[in-house]
Amino acid sequence: MTNKTTEQHFSEINEGDRFEGTPFTPSRETIKRFAEASLDFNPLHFDDNYMADDFGKTNFGGVIMHGMQNFALITRTLTDWLMPRGGYHRRLETRWLSPVKPGDTITPKVTVSEKQITDKGRWVVFDVAVFNQRDEQVASGRAMAEFPDELTIAAPLAAAE
Repeated sequence: MTNKTTEQHFSEINEGDRFEGTPFTPSRETIKRFAEASLDFNPLHFDDNYMADDFGKTNFGGVIMHGMQNFALITRTLTDWLMPRGGYHRRLETRWLSPVKPGDTITPKVTVSEKQITDKGRWVVFDVAVFNQRDEQVASGRAMAEFPDELTIAAPLAAAE
């Protein structure tokens, strides 16, 4: 981390700034590993026969990646961008628009939508969109990050000593 303060980093962020995450291509193996870590063994993610049927008016056309894997990719994108700037990811709301299948490649794209300064801190709000390799949006969301001042960061550390 640089010697800049979080205040300096916060002041350099502008509404409209954009960044994107590392592309991710789920495979049956990464889906399996996520299921083992999350304990979510829903047949939507494993059983080709189960996924051959319609779900009401929906047909996914095969097994799909866990929605929370998408959430995790967004979280990593935000954290990777925020941590060097002294920011902390505090909130994320997402909506899944289309299923992600093994072999798809998805990439989160983030835009700073607003900055807020309150009595309790400095905040950045982000619009988040995840796109597949065909440039189809598969998820959307909003996130919020805090840029605490050095006194706020130091207080818990001092209390722990």
